[in-house]
Amino acid sequence: MKQATHTDTCKLVIDGSTISLQQIVDAARANAAIEIDAGESFTEQVERSRDVLEGLLAEGLPIYGVTTGFGKCCGKWMIADVAVQNGANLIRFHGCGTGEPFGVEETRAAMICRLICFSKGYSGVSMELLRKMTALLNARITPVVPSEGSVGASGDLTPMSYVAAVLMGEREAVYRGRRMASSAALAEAGLSPHRFFPKEPLAIMNGTAMMTGVAAMVVDRAEKIINAAICATALCIHAIGGNAHHYHPVISAAKPHAGQKYTANRIAALIASDNPAPSFSPEAPETLQDPYSVRCAPQILGVLADALSWVRQWVEIEANSANDNPLFDPHSGSVLLGGNFYGGHIAFAMDGLKSALASVADAADRQVALMVDANTNRGLPADLVRVRESEKLFHHGFKAMSISASALAAEALKQTMPAASFSRSTESHNQDKVSMGTIAARDARRICELVEKTLAISLLTAVQACEIRGNLDKRPRLERLAGNIRNIAPPTIEDRPMDEDIRNVAEAITASEMFSFDPEQ
Repeated sequence: MKQATHTDTCKLVIDGSTISLQQIVDAARANAAIEIDAGESFTEQVERSRDVLEGLLAEGLPIYGVTTGFGKCCGKWMIADVAVQNGANLIRFHGCGTGEPFGVEETRAAMICRLICFSKGYSGVSMELLRKMTALLNARITPVVPSEGSVGASGDLTPMSYVAAVLMGEREAVYRGRRMASSAALAEAGLSPHRFFPKEPLAIMNGTAMMTGVAAMVVDRAEKIINAAICATALCIHAIGGNAHHYHPVISAAKPHAGQKYTANRIAALIASDNPAPSFSPEAPETLQDPYSVRCAPQILGVLADALSWVRQWVEIEANSANDNPLFDPHSGSVLLGGNFYGGHIAFAMDGLKSALASVADAADRQVALMVDANTNRGLPADLVRVRESEKLFHHGFKAMSISASALAAEALKQTMPAASFSRSTESHNQDKVSMGTIAARDARRICELVEKTLAISLLTAVQACEIRGNLDKRPRLERLAGNIRNIAPPTIEDRPMDEDIRNVAEAITASEMFSFDPEQ
């Protein structure tokens, strides 16, 4: 259930105030320019912690990660003049990521999360760093960040090292649709490499920015998924001659989970009609109750709706936190050594969301099975074949689509193993309990992809079945929904490939508001 956004659609101002997840998503998609508050008050807020750091450096005191080594090597001290080179080395030796890069939007979301972290005034960084990161974002220079290599608990060290490296003109970036050396991208955009001050490399890397950025994009996708699943269910109800009484408001009032109520109300609104129920449902006694994947849709999909309410809150809190180490208290002048870089909340949120998302794919697959099976679809042809009776022997309709839906749902369910359960002791047992939050967020993203494809098959199957069933004109909202799907995927008469149809409908779930319309209108 998507929150109302209070963002200026043209601008996101980083000023230390709370930024909504929707604002992060909008800016990550380059739908909002990013601006750093130029006011004296905000500048002072950011630089007070910088002043604390500079004072401690002047006194020659050991400061973790600045004038000491990192992690297990924190007992090694160095003079302040060596600290700058120490930071550059931190960036370079963490350049060991593997795997396909994160998406451009995900990396941009991570960079925005890091800006928000710095805006809280505890990180000991310069305003110049905030300006340089903002310049990268507004120029749409996106670091190429390998997706593998973070355990999510001294922060996202390896992935965020790629962001830091691009800032200083090393490694690769995507600019104007091309992957190139970051030095070339900076030069083309008229930007100069950043010269890091002490602590800044560690400040960029030692936090939860990457997992939180990915999580923000996952939450946005999951909110679109639930609306698509509701639409697919409503079409399935019509397709199999299902019962509208399963979504009576008193049922949800008797078990008042907000997500269940939301789902039931939307389904009821989509299948509403001025015609009596017998116009749509068979009156045979065995059809009094529909199978669980249809009848219990509010209880199944409602879990995802309710999960999103707390997952969104957790991700938003994480995005608006100072989550690096060390922190500098501008009030007491103290160096605070702690563990805010630990991604436990993101790990748990994403692991929980994974289960709720995969359950939606499972239900969608079961709905497809109901619609294609002549033993359960209440009078529709087997596999929804639409050719003349004399030709049915030679055509197979949605037989293979059902198999693909099962494969996709099974893979989604397989991915639900909690990543946090695989914590490992790393870095000479200094990082002896880690969150695996970045892996959990990546898993959740992959499950989103699989659910979207499963739902695409479910929606295509349901529209085909509804057209065979007839009477769609008596449910005008469903008729309009089916028409929108037909605008991007034609009906299947004779056997033909449908992979492009799946891709188009899955993209509509992800990138459009086709399934998020108000069913009351």
